[in-house]
Amino acid sequence: MTTHYGMIGCGMMGQEHIKNIHLLPDTAVSVIYEPDPIMADLAASLAPEATLVDSIDAVLAHEALDAIVITSPNYCHVAQLEQIAAKVSLPILCEKPLYTAPGDAARIAALRDNYAAPIWVAMEYRYMPPIAKLIEQAEEVTGGIKMLTIREHRFPFLQKIGDWNRFNHQSGGTLVEKCCHFFDLMRLILKSDPVRVMASGGQDVNHLTEVYDGKTSDIWDNAYVIVDFASGARAMLELSMFAEGAEYQEHVHAVGGKGKIECYVPGPGRFWPANLGEPPVPHLIVSPRTPKGPSRVEVPVDPTLLAAGDHNGSTFYQHQRFLRVIRENGPVEVNLRDGAWAVAIGMAAQESATTGQAVAIGAPI
Repeated sequence: MTTHYGMIGCGMMGQEHIKNIHLLPDTAVSVIYEPDPIMADLAASLAPEATLVDSIDAVLAHEALDAIVITSPNYCHVAQLEQIAAKVSLPILCEKPLYTAPGDAARIAALRDNYAAPIWVAMEYRYMPPIAKLIEQAEEVTGGIKMLTIREHRFPFLQKIGDWNRFNHQSGGTLVEKCCHFFDLMRLILKSDPVRVMASGGQDVNHLTEVYDGKTSDIWDNAYVIVDFASGARAMLELSMFAEGAEYQEHVHAVGGKGKIECYVPGPGRFWPANLGEPPVPHLIVSPRTPKGPSRVEVPVDPTLLAAGDHNGSTFYQHQRFLRVIRENGPVEVNLRDGAWAVAIGMAAQESATTGQAVAIGAPI
């Protein structure tokens, strides 16, 4: 029996979701709402079986529908979740960030309490094969993580329809829009919730002279964020969005009393210069304290999955698990609380960087 998906928003990320849904057995993208005509045409070319409609209500009214995927601009997510919840009760996969304004946390709490079907927040980085391997081995290698560092050196924000990602008020700010992935990883890896956030960041290189409808872009392009956790562990994020010349895009390392484990993840293969040969291969390095002797293990990703998106195969593995939710009532691995925590840490980091003060943090919902 075929599982039918409805898509809300089908820009660049939505199209990646379509490609990965199609890699799963007995699935179809059956209905798409995408108001931009160019993006709608691209989505239709990827999902010729789908009906294109002109509203979310038309998606919800579609006859064959088993689940909904929201990949619209960040600031649309909460209202669209509420619109869906008012009419149907179907599993939803909602792209990050879950919300972009502090007051929206209460609305997410209401959805958690009242929506009968599962909602999964799309945190793809959990499912990147090298990061998943690090998570699997970290406790044993480190003997209990005391320090966790995530570094992302990458390309600037890409162009999006309506340029919504050029402004903090629409995206939630870089430390929410981009970095909620990393704050989610911190909580997952450390198995603890944060208590304090300290940050320094700003806009120093990218988009400085870009003007849209008379307004200059204010989106940040670099930051350091330190997060203290209830367990006593601490974590740090180092972000640079003007470092696309780096060999690896993400570097995660965890250190404890027994040793250190780290992973290296390359950026999207389509951005790797052809004259440099094959893109670098993701890998782990395990460095015990005793006996000394780092070991390296490559974690290659299936080329078919690499071709289906920019996230090292993680979108496929995420959808594989979400499909179990739809078909088998399987567990939601990234719930609304997880999504809200990731946003709350990002917002606290934005506040800390703006004010120069450490920010105490508690559960957002």
